[in-house]
Amino acid sequence: MVEWNKPVAVLGCGLIGESWAALFLAHGYDVQAWDPSPQVRLGFTARLERPLAQLVTLGCDPARRGRLQVAESLAEAVIGVGLVQENAPENIPLKQGLYAEIEAVVSADTIIASSTSALTWSELSPGMRNPQRLITAHPFNPPHLVPLVELYGISAAHLDSADGLYRSIGRKPVCLKKDAVGHIANRLASALWREAVHIVAEGIADVSEVDAALVHGPGLRWSVMGAHMTYHLGGGQEGMAHYLRHLGPSQVRRWASLGMPQLTEAVCQALISGVDKEAAGRSVSELEVQRDAQLIKALQARGAADGML
Repeated sequence: MVEWNKPVAVLGCGLIGESWAALFLAHGYDVQAWDPSPQVRLGFTARLERPLAQLVTLGCDPARRGRLQVAESLAEAVIGVGLVQENAPENIPLKQGLYAEIEAVVSADTIIASSTSALTWSELSPGMRNPQRLITAHPFNPPHLVPLVELYGISAAHLDSADGLYRSIGRKPVCLKKDAVGHIANRLASALWREAVHIVAEGIADVSEVDAALVHGPGLRWSVMGAHMTYHLGGGQEGMAHYLRHLGPSQVRRWASLGMPQLTEAVCQALISGVDKEAAGRSVSELEVQRDAQLIKALQARGAADGML
């Protein structure tokens, strides 16, 4: 088992790396961070101020904060750590090169966890000395506010250890039984967005109307209950069995009408102009601030309801 009194390495100090580092620090873990860009390393500490402040708002005690070291080399960052949280670009040779460098330095029980959103364990693991140490640990953006972490690996012991670590920083890990492109949540999100694009492409509704329908309808239910359980309740007192018996055919009819849109120039322009109209002049940074504020309120409400706050 990995000793979680060891530091955690965060490799890749972009948006995802910032969130991971803030999470580990806010929950008392020392972090050794590295990025190949000197400019990124130079500004990393300052960029952590915002996510760390948000985590304090959510109840993390700043007095328990871990120590941050921004390393000058990859080898320096991974020495003595229990887990390496890798956040490199979605490039298989690049990631495999990093793993070779990491394995040359770390101890036998150190876990390498990739934040990959598109690549699979089977694509990343070839060439490793000890592939059992590799797991995919896909977060949802922004990781410090969205609790989901999707895990896959071939070592039950390493998965159990990683699961314990992520739970200790307030995450909600789910474990895949089978290696899959897009894991779970991105497959679900991609299926939903495919139909959202189709609705716009077919002229059924504008971008803003599609987003409003999701936020004020199924999105509200899905924030407290998953798709399967939602339909279970849709079956009344007899639950899923009744739903499938009586409303299953109508569901199949809807599935048959779903689209397979192509991202043509016209469709792309409709999406871009629709989002611009919905943003109403707000910059991406302003939208991120508003999103984070609403996520914090939602997390606080859920925490209070669960007796966590």
